[in-house]
Amino acid sequence: MDAPCTMLIDGEAVATRRQLDVVNPATGEPFAQAPAASPEDLERAMAAAQRAFPAWRRTAQPERRACVELAGRLIAEHADALAPLLTRENGRPLAFAKEEILGAAWWMGELAKIEIPVEVTEDSPARRVEVHREPLGVVCGLVPWNFPVLLAAWKIAHALLTGNTLVLKPSPFTPLTTLRLGELLKDVFPRGVLNIIAGGDELGPLMSAHPGFAKITFTGSTATGRRIMASAAPLLTRLTLELGGNDPAIVLPDVDVDAVAQQLLFGAFVNSGQVCVAAKRIYIHEDIYEPLRDRLHALILDAKVGDGAEPGTMFGPIQNEPQYRRVKALFEETRALGCTMLQGAPVPEHGYFLPLTLVDNPPEDSRVVAEEAFGPIVPLLRFSDIEDVIARANGTAYGLSSSVWSRDLELARAIGLRLDAGTVQINQILQSTPATPLGGHKQSGLGVENGLDGLLAFTQTKAVFMPKAAA
Repeated sequence: MDAPCTMLIDGEAVATRRQLDVVNPATGEPFAQAPAASPEDLERAMAAAQRAFPAWRRTAQPERRACVELAGRLIAEHADALAPLLTRENGRPLAFAKEEILGAAWWMGELAKIEIPVEVTEDSPARRVEVHREPLGVVCGLVPWNFPVLLAAWKIAHALLTGNTLVLKPSPFTPLTTLRLGELLKDVFPRGVLNIIAGGDELGPLMSAHPGFAKITFTGSTATGRRIMASAAPLLTRLTLELGGNDPAIVLPDVDVDAVAQQLLFGAFVNSGQVCVAAKRIYIHEDIYEPLRDRLHALILDAKVGDGAEPGTMFGPIQNEPQYRRVKALFEETRALGCTMLQGAPVPEHGYFLPLTLVDNPPEDSRVVAEEAFGPIVPLLRFSDIEDVIARANGTAYGLSSSVWSRDLELARAIGLRLDAGTVQINQILQSTPATPLGGHKQSGLGVENGLDGLLAFTQTKAVFMPKAAA
C-alpha cells in the first residue's frame, strides 16, 4: 500500500493512530490508507481556525486574493503528480483527472478576481449609508467523492477569499488527493486559516452539529443535505447546500441528430453518470426518437469502460461499493419491469463497473425516471407536445440543471425559461463558470456557489449610517 497522507491542522502535518483503507474502484481492493480523525483532532482543528480568524478577517482583500491565487498556481504546477492518485481513488480516466485538477486551479484564480464591494444605499445631503460585507467565522466544508479536488477548491476559495477560516473534510472514499493539497498548501496561508482533516462516516455528523462553525458548505445527496440541515437547525448555522438533481434534456425535432448525440453521450455519461448536473432524463421528440436512440446506442457500444489508468478508457467505474450496489439494484429493478435496456461495450468483471445503459421509453413513474440514478443508466423518453414535455420535465422534486436542444434558439430559450432549474443550457451541457452562480431549485439545494452571489453567501451584512454633519 502507498504511504498514508497526513492531515493539515494549524499549519502542521498531522498523522493519526487510526487509519482508513482507501479502495481503488477499478479493482475493488484497498491500495492506500488515510487518516481517521478523532473527536480530539476535530477540536484541535476548530481551535486553530478560531485562533486564526481574527487576524485573517482583518487581512486586506488583495492579500487574501494573492494567497488564493498562489494556491491555484501550486495546484496547477503539481497536476501531473496529483492526477494518477486521483484516478486511483476516484476511478476517473487519467486525462479527465488531470483536467479536474487544472480546472480547480483555474477556478481558484478566477474566483479571486471577483471584488466584494461596499454598497452605498443612500448618499443624500443628510447622510451616507453603506452596506459592508463581513466574514462569518469558521466554515465547515464537506466535500463529496465525485469531484473531490474541484469541489474542495471551490470551498477553499469561497471561504478564504471572504475572510473566513476553514475546516475541510473530504469524503472517506476519496480523501487522498485532497490531503495532498493540504500538504502542498501548508505554507500558503497563515497557520490555522486552512485545516484539512479526514475520517469515516462518523466525522461528518460531528462537524455539522459542532457549535463552533458559523457556516456549513456541503455538496452531495439531498438525503444527506436534509440531515445536515437538521443538525444545523438548533444553532441556526448558515448553510450552502448543493444537492441532487434529476436533470432533463429536451431534444426538439429540428436538431442535427449526430451532433446532439455526441454531446449527450458526454453530457449523460461523463464520470459514469456521477455528476450532479449530468443529463439524467432525455426527452426526445417522436419525429427523431428512433434515430437519436440508435445513434446514442452505437456511441456507447464504441466507448471503452474500464480502469482509468489504462490508455483509451473513456469511462471509469462507479466510485464506491455502496453506490455500486444502489445503481446495480436500479438496473435489476428496471430489467424486472420489462423495460428495454440498450447497453454499451462490455465492462471488466472486477471492480465496481456497470455498462453504459440506455432505457428505451420506460414509464414516467418508474424509478429509473423518477429518481436520480447517479450512475451509467439513462432513460430516453418520447414526447410529441411541448406543453406536455415541459410538465414532465418539471414533474420532479429536483431543480438543479437542464438543457434544451434546437436550431430555433428563441423557442429553446422560451422553453428553458419555463423549466424549474437553477441552470438552463441551450445546445450545450455541463456548463458552469466561476463568475456564474450555481444553485438549485426545490430540493436541489439552498443558496449558490460561484459568482459574486456565491461569495456573498459566505458573508454577513453590516449597514453603517453616517451623518454628513457632526451631531
